[in-house]
Amino acid sequence: MKENVIQDKSYKFAIKIIELFRKLSKGDGVLAKQLLRSGTSIGANVEEAIGAQTRQDFFSKMTIAYKEARETRYWIRLLIDGNLLGSEKGSELRNDCEELLRIIGSIQKTIREGNREG
Repeated sequence: MKENVIQDKSYKFAIKIIELFRKLSKGDGVLAKQLLRSGTSIGANVEEAIGAQTRQDFFSKMTIAYKEARETRYWIRLLIDGNLLGSEKGSELRNDCEELLRIIGSIQKTIREGNREG
């Protein structure tokens, strides 16, 4: 089976988010739940995109994944700036999230360009 980079990276990112949720939920459960919801939704939407029946459905699910990644980036920044997440772990998660945004953005761009040519 061929490796799917975005599928693999979004899944591994979700695992990191779950691990962080377990630590954070002991303190501020509200922010932890928001982070858990958006951070795991990225991979779920990527999975749905992979199973899409049409190019338009694929693009739509990837767009949702992109929006969820942006929201996740916001929660990570808030946790770091609110001193609820250490800068080392926070930087790692923020970098992982930025990478997901770049990959998903590139996928979206490729689809848009393909739609113009077709």
